[in-house]
Amino acid sequence: MVIGHDIAGIREDAAGQASIDVVSPADGTVIGAVVAGGPADVDRAVAAAAGAFGTWSTTPMSQRIAHVEALAEGLARHRELLAATLSAEMGSPIAFARSAQVGVAIADLARLVEAARAHVEREAVSNSLVVAEPVGVVAAITPWNFPLHQIMLKVGAAILAGCTVVLKPSEVAPLNAAIVGDILRETGLPAGVVNIVHGDGAGVGSPLVAHPGVDMVTFTGSRQVGEQVARAAAATIKKVALELGGKSAAIVLDDAPLDESVRGVLASCFANAGQTCAAQTRVLVPEGMREAWERAAVEAAAGWAPGDPRAEGTATGPVASALQRERVRSHIETAIAEGARVLTGGLDIVEPTAGGAYVQPTIFTDVTPDMRIFHEEVFGPVLTITPYATVDEAVDLANDSVYGLSGGVWSSDPRRALEVALRMRTGTVGINGAGLDVGAPFGGYKQSGVGRECGVHGFEEFLELKSVMGAAALLDDHS
Repeated sequence: MVIGHDIAGIREDAAGQASIDVVSPADGTVIGAVVAGGPADVDRAVAAAAGAFGTWSTTPMSQRIAHVEALAEGLARHRELLAATLSAEMGSPIAFARSAQVGVAIADLARLVEAARAHVEREAVSNSLVVAEPVGVVAAITPWNFPLHQIMLKVGAAILAGCTVVLKPSEVAPLNAAIVGDILRETGLPAGVVNIVHGDGAGVGSPLVAHPGVDMVTFTGSRQVGEQVARAAAATIKKVALELGGKSAAIVLDDAPLDESVRGVLASCFANAGQTCAAQTRVLVPEGMREAWERAAVEAAAGWAPGDPRAEGTATGPVASALQRERVRSHIETAIAEGARVLTGGLDIVEPTAGGAYVQPTIFTDVTPDMRIFHEEVFGPVLTITPYATVDEAVDLANDSVYGLSGGVWSSDPRRALEVALRMRTGTVGINGAGLDVGAPFGGYKQSGVGRECGVHGFEEFLELKSVMGAAALLDDHS
């Protein structure tokens, strides 16, 4: 069966329309299909969102919160279905899908609800009454690596802010979005508040970003596509939030615990088959620790051997598609050609399940800043090791990137780690393995994007500020 669009609260009939197959990366089989939308579908979805905006934007915050809490309850109720769907369509190991893919999405909504409850809509600033208002109709374009998490960060925050949404999920992993559409209908969300249009970038993404009825675009994906989105949105001066790529560095200081730093860095790099925008894929190690760190890393990498994503004990599943596998392998080939030395992994084919898009978790050493692997995002389970002589050199190496999304510092002294973390030009830094905090702002410096997601700051991305000058004294009349 081909899944149709969700527009104005109705799942549309897709019979007889062009469709896009959804292929399991575990074995290459077709597991579903979605309709291949086009500009006319975008027009209808934007019209539905615009039509719903007037009522939804004036709906009391308490009612918006109730709808989002009902959405979170729906995700929890359908956790197993969502986890199995995510595992099937993008290859995430089932245990990881259950805890990280679905669990984090539920946590996202909880923190956004906290932000909405604490939100002050009107305040006196100088001699003005400053009012925070919803930005309008939001185009949300989400990726395939953490699809549900990204849908919740965008859709959840937008509707709490009073916006209406047209969501374009990734055509690689769209089935979880269809389940979200079902849950939203179960919860009784008013028609047109959230609309889902399936399709690829050319058919749906481009006309959605350029649509004059869209007031804001929030996009997560590659840096190259992010640039295209920003250019297209600029034609109508839309507000844009971009969460793009990364080439994040982990700095291991000379007093760092060896085994803990190895386990933590490998978990950051190899989880979700390396398909995490904030993955720490460059590790900078003191020259004196290098040999010991490399030995420990090779030993620990054995625990990340690829396996069937449907099995509970699997740590690393396939990458999301055969195309992504070839992209990752191309990066590995280039690194070898440029002189990087393989410690483990590499180009040998592994197929825990026949026909799967698997890549061996790979660790390179002897990686220098003149190599492409040092700078280019691989988006696969590939770690590079680069030695350094001084902490200043380590910080310079970490900051030697067009990206600035994440990073890490390891030390037995947390205060020393903090001093180094504050020198890194990146949107988030984890000390001694601290991971994503969905209550804190997440986003990047430099070419990793603009804007923030998660918590208060993610909620506020979907607001505009109006200053009513001379009205500060009237605040109590309209509080």
